[in-house]
Amino acid sequence: MPQVAARITSDQEKWLKDYFRTKSAGAEFILPWVVDTFFQAISIIKHTFSDSELALIISAHKNLRIQPENSSKEYLQLRVANACNTKQLHNIYGLSRDTLEAKLTKLTNTDAAALMVWAAAFWVSKNCSADNISEYIRHY
Repeated sequence: MPQVAARITSDQEKWLKDYFRTKSAGAEFILPWVVDTFFQAISIIKHTFSDSELALIISAHKNLRIQPENSSKEYLQLRVANACNTKQLHNIYGLSRDTLEAKLTKLTNTDAAALMVWAAAFWVSKNCSADNISEYIRHY
């Protein structure tokens, strides 16, 4: 199995050791589960939004580093609203802000966090290019 080196906090290390006896055993269980759960969630969440709405969300996350403390539904709503206010992304993508905001409101915090990670990941992916957003939406 391929090896992955991750950075975790002392609290996370303690949690892994407490629940799984060793940090390695915990990481070997948690990481594949999180990845599978993330991709399953994204495939479901993506059906809630149109391709143009997803492209706007991706565009709103350009140059953004996602931190655990700011990965919530409220932060996603703020990020999208700010992108619409400052860059007029809703006009560029031909979208109704009200419709998009209503869809964002229906997300859970976990769904919103997954969507934010997915959107921000585009900008650090090897396929990152404004011309490839449509391909990213279709395949990832």
